[in-house]
Amino acid sequence: MIPDLFLTPDERENPDTRIDEGKPPGVAWTEGNHVRAIVHGDSYLAELHERISALGDGDLLYFVDWRGDPDQLLTDDPGSSVSATFAAAARRGVDVRGLLWRSHWHRFGFHSQKSRLLGIEIDEAGGQCLRDMRVRTGGSHHQKFVLLRHRDDAGRDIVYLGGIDLCHGRRDSIAHEGDPQPIAMPQVFGARPPWHDVQVAIQGPAVADVETTFRERWEDSTPLTLNPGRLASSLLQGEDLQPRPLPPQNPPPPAVGATASEAVQIVRTYPSILPKGYDFAPRGERSIAHANTKAVAHARHLIYLEDQYLWSQEVGRHFGEALRANPELRLIAVIPVVPDVDGAVSLPPQLYGRKLAMDLLLEAGGERVAVYGLTSEAGYPIYVHAKVCVIDDVWSSVGSDNFNRRSWSSDSEIACTVQDTRVRGLDEPAPRDSFARRLRRELVGEHTGLHPDDVPDDPDELWDLMAQRADALDAWYAAGEGPRGRRHLPRPKAPMKGTSVRWRRRSGAPSGADGVERPPGRLRRLSPPELSRAQMLWAPRLYDAFDPDGTILRDDAI
Repeated sequence: MIPDLFLTPDERENPDTRIDEGKPPGVAWTEGNHVRAIVHGDSYLAELHERISALGDGDLLYFVDWRGDPDQLLTDDPGSSVSATFAAAARRGVDVRGLLWRSHWHRFGFHSQKSRLLGIEIDEAGGQCLRDMRVRTGGSHHQKFVLLRHRDDAGRDIVYLGGIDLCHGRRDSIAHEGDPQPIAMPQVFGARPPWHDVQVAIQGPAVADVETTFRERWEDSTPLTLNPGRLASSLLQGEDLQPRPLPPQNPPPPAVGATASEAVQIVRTYPSILPKGYDFAPRGERSIAHANTKAVAHARHLIYLEDQYLWSQEVGRHFGEALRANPELRLIAVIPVVPDVDGAVSLPPQLYGRKLAMDLLLEAGGERVAVYGLTSEAGYPIYVHAKVCVIDDVWSSVGSDNFNRRSWSSDSEIACTVQDTRVRGLDEPAPRDSFARRLRRELVGEHTGLHPDDVPDDPDELWDLMAQRADALDAWYAAGEGPRGRRHLPRPKAPMKGTSVRWRRRSGAPSGADGVERPPGRLRRLSPPELSRAQMLWAPRLYDAFDPDGTILRDDAI
């Protein structure tokens, strides 16, 4: 029993879940796993298509998602859409079950009808895909995972978990030219918004913990919706609202060979919902927040984050306390330059949330805090949708959860936290081939233009590398704004002042009109957003709608 930074069953603070059943006393994780990061949607979706296409009669395909677009292609093949691939599996005898968030009204820009269409196609093929509205008011089901189990070969069982949804906009590559099936985003992102995301593939006993997570929600006795209007709409459409019984759960898959060294803990967020809570979490579960808090409290040298948001005072204090407690600790965060929703009303509350966190981080850590955004070689901001945390290359987390109040208290979320069993103490460095080191090297390598093997492990060298690459690229863009009549492509609509990046697109070629070669990498420095005095009067009031605190009126406030 080794992993010092994992939660115990008691620290999960949810005695009603089955996820830790069958483990030794005091243990809430599994060993003997292999965890592999899959960076970029095109790689993940192509592998998913291949794996699902190999499933046969009696195998299982269980999936949960925030959004499901039936026509989203998993590969370049026109016949590889999500609905075609999943329905074909069901027709081969695969037990296909899905839970999709029944989102808010589509006239507000949401996607409930797309999920309904995907469910119809899977149902007609013999599977069952349901829309789930068992959420807090204003909340969502944000988990995203796909689980594959094999009737005759448990060694092939695998689960994919992380930030990548089964929907438009996600199938981007390392070139960051965007998904051929894009989603609508602010003009600054271009016609095909570049998208950076991370999923993990897990093999070994931890697969069973994700399956338990699916089964708990599928088998929950709370009706899929208690909203009278939504219930009436479903009944008028003849929508299936009754989950069919699942087959008995098989034992966990075996350990992945004698050299498998990843210990995995699956952690979740579930809110306390009214009028009836979940059977498996009647008071909710906040093990994602508790797990991160425990790991951050032991951080010594470097916290590396990639996140879609980085919002709220709570998040700022969370990391700020660790920075204050340890003057040797540094924090690097990679986030979107601008949010994915703009507008005079929508944008300021989101930037306000970022400002809350960044102000506190900088107050606590000063020059030991660096926040970066990403720019593609074509000159567009890359939307960072990844949800990654790596602490001292010893503990790491990849999941659906962001660093904001919503993900830690209000929405349903799931994350995979990993430690290497070869590390026998917090003072011992992880092996170079450990999951946490591999993950951080791959991510930083892409952002700095280096091969992952050339990315330094030393925190000081890593810090200097990222700073130098960002400063060089910022200077290149700043020089392109100069007064000497240099030629540029048209300026896209600029984001709000205070995102601290100049966005005039230079030539898409490696060198601009002045012949100066574009520096390597994609890093751009970010500082706290600047809002006007008037915006600071009203943005805080709307911020709570974008980032609700699901612990309000409860005794476990974040």
